[in-house]
Amino acid sequence: MLRLAVDEDFDNDILRTLLRHKPELDIWRIQDAGLAGAKDPTILEWAAQADRFLLTHDVNTMPKHAYERVANGRHMPGVFVIRQTAPFRVVVEDILLLIEASYPNEWEGQIRYIPL
Repeated sequence: MLRLAVDEDFDNDILRTLLRHKPELDIWRIQDAGLAGAKDPTILEWAAQADRFLLTHDVNTMPKHAYERVANGRHMPGVFVIRQTAPFRVVVEDILLLIEASYPNEWEGQIRYIPL
């Protein structure tokens, strides 16, 4: 199962619903890691060191910084960018599907957008 992190602006309703469906999820909120207010490169560095796949709503800057990490040959477990306009149920189902059907290193260096 993927080890996950969610950034500071991630929808807590989605997080609670994911945990309701899969209470055993290994998921950290960035603010619980002491990184509240941290810049995207710092968040990506922490996620890489913790080997956690990042869930974010930040379509504007996070993908840019993630692609820069990859271009520089740095470890990046992967990022799922969740569109805030996507239907709630679809987002939850897509995330659960990706969690269940993914191998731990399958998304290395990749940025994917949800809904799929």
